[in-house]
Amino acid sequence: MTAIHEQRRLGRTSLSATTLGLGTTAIGGLYTATSEESAAETMQTAWDLGVRFFDTAPQYGNGMAEQRLGDFLRKKPRDRYVLCTKVGRLLRLPENPQGEDAYYKGTPPERPVFDFSYDGVMRSVEDSLTRLGLERIDVLHIHDPDMHYGEALDGAYKALDTLRREKSIGAVGVGMNQSEMLAEFARNGNFDCFLLAGRYTLLEQGALKELLPLCVEKNISIIIGGVYNSGLLADPRAGAKFNYEDADKALVDRAIELETVCLRHGVPLKAAAIQFPLAHPAVTSILTGARSHEEMIENDALFRQPIPSSLWEELRAKGMIAEGAPTT
Repeated sequence: MTAIHEQRRLGRTSLSATTLGLGTTAIGGLYTATSEESAAETMQTAWDLGVRFFDTAPQYGNGMAEQRLGDFLRKKPRDRYVLCTKVGRLLRLPENPQGEDAYYKGTPPERPVFDFSYDGVMRSVEDSLTRLGLERIDVLHIHDPDMHYGEALDGAYKALDTLRREKSIGAVGVGMNQSEMLAEFARNGNFDCFLLAGRYTLLEQGALKELLPLCVEKNISIIIGGVYNSGLLADPRAGAKFNYEDADKALVDRAIELETVCLRHGVPLKAAAIQFPLAHPAVTSILTGARSHEEMIENDALFRQPIPSSLWEELRAKGMIAEGAPTT
């Protein structure tokens, strides 16, 4: 078995996350159904490769990702890993079923219902513990409260803060695809970590200006998701996804240019993409979203691949990464 990945502290908590973590959207059937066997093999491969940080949510596979992850983690020593899930969605059977979920395939019939209230969050936590089949969750994130900031701060945050003070959980966070609101949460609450998806990547460094310096100042750990920007940095071409939608031509062209520079230095674009965010002092862990044994092995190898400093220097000289973005 490969040695465990480097571990970094989550904020001011006693929890430590491995620098490479496993996100479970793909295990939950994002875009394409994933078999139970493939999901189990992927999780075991991640464990064998030294991953000890696992992120899930009720919305991922409409409960299926939590259930599959719990089935796997129940066989592992509880003090050997850190588990994150999310609140803000309750899973309920719809009164008028509309067919298959728009994003998650091969899932149970329940669908997520927004609820960022104090009581709704407490119900969400109990439901997650039931699906996971575990006695505790380490990290709870408020999940994508973009249109619900006030309720999330007054309801969800207070519920999670209560659970933290009672030592039922170890850390409180927020998970979003935008950095601006995370900065507002950082200023108005006591948070341990944030899950930032897609906004601090090789392609886009918008979080560098405000959020990341604020998190360094307040000792809030950043967990990075979406390092491939929904697939554009994995396979830059017309029709590739960015922010879950088809990327426009300007973004595709920029990604192709990034790949051209990387290949000139003998580095796959995906290797540069998966490693780049970790150099920032606010960043604790990178989530990989593998759905198969082969994808997990590939992402681990890309994460470990040596990258010459000359690559970062050329990207900076060409203005393709922000001047203030650290690379070592």
